[in-house]
Amino acid sequence: MPRPPGPGARRAGRRRRVTETALVMEGIDKRFPGVHALKGVDLRVGRGQVMGIVGENGAGKSTLIKVLAGAYRSDDGRIVVDGEPLEAGSPADSLAAGIAVIYQELSLVPEMSVAENLFLGDMPSRGPLLDRREARTRARRLLARVGLDNLSTGAPVRSLRLGVRQLLEVAKALHRDARILVMDEPTSALQSSEIQVLFDVVRDLRQEGISVIYISHHLEEVFEICDAATVMRDGAVVGSRPINEWTTESLVQAMVNKRLDSLFPSRERELGEVALEVKNLSLEPRVRDVSFSVRRGEILGLAGVVGAGRTETLKTIAGVTPATGGEILVKGQGRKIRTVSEGLDSGIVYVPEDRGTEGIIHSASINENMILSVLDRISRAGFVDGGRYRSFGQRLRERFGVRASSLKQEAGLLSGGNQQKVVLARAMATEPSVVLLDEPTRGIDVGAKSEIYDHMLEIAAGGGAVVMVSSEFPELLGMADRIVVLRGGRVVGEISSAEADQEKILEYATSGTEENGAETDGEEG
Repeated sequence: MPRPPGPGARRAGRRRRVTETALVMEGIDKRFPGVHALKGVDLRVGRGQVMGIVGENGAGKSTLIKVLAGAYRSDDGRIVVDGEPLEAGSPADSLAAGIAVIYQELSLVPEMSVAENLFLGDMPSRGPLLDRREARTRARRLLARVGLDNLSTGAPVRSLRLGVRQLLEVAKALHRDARILVMDEPTSALQSSEIQVLFDVVRDLRQEGISVIYISHHLEEVFEICDAATVMRDGAVVGSRPINEWTTESLVQAMVNKRLDSLFPSRERELGEVALEVKNLSLEPRVRDVSFSVRRGEILGLAGVVGAGRTETLKTIAGVTPATGGEILVKGQGRKIRTVSEGLDSGIVYVPEDRGTEGIIHSASINENMILSVLDRISRAGFVDGGRYRSFGQRLRERFGVRASSLKQEAGLLSGGNQQKVVLARAMATEPSVVLLDEPTRGIDVGAKSEIYDHMLEIAAGGGAVVMVSSEFPELLGMADRIVVLRGGRVVGEISSAEADQEKILEYATSGTEENGAETDGEEG
């Protein structure tokens, strides 16, 4: 998705000096039955400022934004936009005041064209007729502002990549003369190249004097793109300051009231015999002669850049994709694992990277999702025993701390962290001896990450062997007893926790050699 370098790209390293206030929210209070969602929240955003808002799920971020957007009416407090009081009673009131919100679930209509989406409900006209030529002309101007100069205005939205759709939402907001743009987790489904394009657009908007409220779980993004950051916890603001006055540790501590180094549990535990060993495992061309072992009670990290073969290695071991060569030994016994069922029968369970498409069934209940792997255990004569079904699900819910109103709630309505707990609960219901975790904390907040880490430790402390793929260096360094590095589908290094650091992992991952000293060919799967 190429775009010419705009002013934001040229000045990527320069922070704008904010001298005017675009938005003031003072004493915003909101209650729901049994929940005090917002407790006197204050927020100030300068003109042309990118303000990050961070916090755990349930901290009040979404409620605050819905009050600003006019979806909720606050019980107390006031909102001032460009010096004028805003009586936000509806989304139309907020739009008229220049406030636009881009939610995680995009509002575009897939069957309509780019231009039709940009001017939905506001199509240029000439008398009683739609003026499609004028619509195309205006659309091209808007698209140029977000780096989509070469995009056809007649292209159906369903044909566009997600990153392009995200920028189209920004263009749509600009058509509405948005002066305050709210982005709710805008990069949650974007590739790294698309994220950088989005950041260039945000920098350009900053230079135009448009204020951006940027909500994200990804703290590295907050530090890269934001001028300031506000932290929310339990419905209140617990800190707001320029970004250069925050550190990752201080942000995390403000979010969860816990030090960053305390997120990772102690690794002191007894290791047992080898639980899993793979010898010359291959799935050409993505996995090539991979060999490693993991012991009972051990957490083994698999590191590497995108395309290194980490996910493919886990899927091959679990039987998601049958190996084309090599051996898999569980507790010293050779196993032929060609299907997921054969993997489960061997005591191996796989928790996928993409919980949204591979992990949970969105329309099924929490309980249905958790007990899918053990239906035979709670059934009698081919029928599910209702009592066992409920009690088994309740035990899993309590063990993994799934927060929901009821086990009957649809899993798709849960937060990312709670969805991940449901997937992990289903995996552990099979009582496996080997647990394969692919990016186990991707896209969840810091507090939920801490809980997932505790569950991983619980698995290892109980004698399970854990193999974890993670792209987050602090996570690998904080959780893994050993780290095996892959490059081009091959093992290029192994590092103990005592010797591991980010530089050493990167050195192996980007220019490593195989452990026998032969250089890798550098191909990526």
